[in-house]
Amino acid sequence: MTVSGNTQSSSTPPHKLRVVIAQQDFLVGDIPGNTERIIDAAKQARDRDEADVVVFPEMCLTGYSPEDLLLRPSLDLRVGEALERLQNEKLETAIVIGAPLRSDCVLYNAALVIEGGEITGRYFKRVTPNDSVFDEKRYFEAGSEAVVVSVCGIPVGLTIGDDLSADGPVEESAAAGAKLVLNLSASPFTIHQRAGRKSLLERKASENQVSIIWANLVGAQDELAFDGGSMVYDPSGSLEVAAPQFTEGLYPVELLCHAQCQPVTQTLPARLSLEESVYSALVAGVRDYVNKNGFKSVVLGLSGGLDSALALAVAGDALGPERVRAVMMPFRYTSDISLADAEAQAEAMGVQYDVYSIEPLYDAFMETLAVPFAGTTPDTTEQNLQARVRGVVLMSLSNKFGSLVLTTGNKSELAVGYSTLYGDMAGGFDVLKDVPKTLAFRLARYRNSVSAIIPERVITRPPSAELAPDQKDEDNLPGYDVLDPILHLYVEKDYSADAIVAEGYGRADVERVVRLVDLNEYKRRQAPIGVRITERAFGKDRRYPITSGWKSGR
Repeated sequence: MTVSGNTQSSSTPPHKLRVVIAQQDFLVGDIPGNTERIIDAAKQARDRDEADVVVFPEMCLTGYSPEDLLLRPSLDLRVGEALERLQNEKLETAIVIGAPLRSDCVLYNAALVIEGGEITGRYFKRVTPNDSVFDEKRYFEAGSEAVVVSVCGIPVGLTIGDDLSADGPVEESAAAGAKLVLNLSASPFTIHQRAGRKSLLERKASENQVSIIWANLVGAQDELAFDGGSMVYDPSGSLEVAAPQFTEGLYPVELLCHAQCQPVTQTLPARLSLEESVYSALVAGVRDYVNKNGFKSVVLGLSGGLDSALALAVAGDALGPERVRAVMMPFRYTSDISLADAEAQAEAMGVQYDVYSIEPLYDAFMETLAVPFAGTTPDTTEQNLQARVRGVVLMSLSNKFGSLVLTTGNKSELAVGYSTLYGDMAGGFDVLKDVPKTLAFRLARYRNSVSAIIPERVITRPPSAELAPDQKDEDNLPGYDVLDPILHLYVEKDYSADAIVAEGYGRADVERVVRLVDLNEYKRRQAPIGVRITERAFGKDRRYPITSGWKSGR
């Protein structure tokens, strides 16, 4: 256990401590840029809020997560230069930052206190997660000691991320005299996760009779969306201060410290509904992926169906209508209703809208394929060709104008392979990749409650790919009210087919769905990334072999 600095005695008069939580969005790998963001935020917090200390999220110096950038030989040099820059700035306020730091030839996920131009405290994360999307054991050794430092005369315990969930880090800090525990976090958003965070913070604060400031990252990195929502709990376990979710900013907290540090209560932000929080995560994911990767604009195929309508709404909210292009690519099976609804939404949103028939392109392909296809019966090959022609059109527009192609397939379709490789799967980012179809309907309803941009008929008509006459999704799949619960149990909860049947679902439906999920792993490996919102997304969460003899009955 490490205790550094002079701590305040219980006889000292109450002391006001002004902490500012820097809930900010950092760019992975941009260590010089992130360093300047830290300096600018610290200066602003001092000038505007008279901050004594500014607390930043986990790994803010490199952004989270740098993944194998942490293995680059120049990492230590770059981090060292950044820390030297921060010390030389001699900021008027103390800062607590997250960074990878090597000590005795071992790399740690660290929290550093810099005050008066000196590093006055170092803490190494003790719980390095190695599950779900996290792979910290690949990069970091785990720390072994609690650390309590004097920050502006107040004994403060340092923790990082999952340290909160373990027995030891908070308890040992409190035992060493900490009156306040800081937790630097980079906790990605998933549905229902906020309730679990709040329960954990409430319990740790009340059991250890300390205030806890939980400073969380905001923004998005590849498939992860970070929702911020930083929180402050008092020693009784009451939530006293909270920053809004999905909003970057500097959030001041005043604490009155004597025998304990008591946060001054603030008005809490309104709680987001499930639909609002998921929609916000999708917007953040699209916005940061497009902007951080330097794309000027996006283009997507607008079919007149629900998924492309919802994806277009998200893109417009993320980037503004002037950076979004919607393309309707009708074929002989495209209904007049689809054409009308796509145009109506594009006009309501003010995005660029183009109509390019794929009929002549399809006919040219079929003419070329006439000899090898002679004597065969039309099947899904011809349907897939329609999707692939559309993919070629969108990718050509992408190449010519530098626009990122957004794909629009939902999680339900991707799970069972109801999508076409190099067709509707062709693109750089899938807006709805982790959104089940039933949730997509709810999100469309939510977005229309803000402003009605998605035509009502798009939401109410039966889903159809319109690749064949009078086609409906339920011709090939169970109804989504049956399909989605089965997928939830199989993909996210790891239930076997037998266990799903025991939950009351028909064996024929279950075995069919499970078989389709297993068969289509090869498609998902070639799919673009998308925003993760559930407990188990198709991406880093779920790593199944393509070639496998595994039987999923039990």
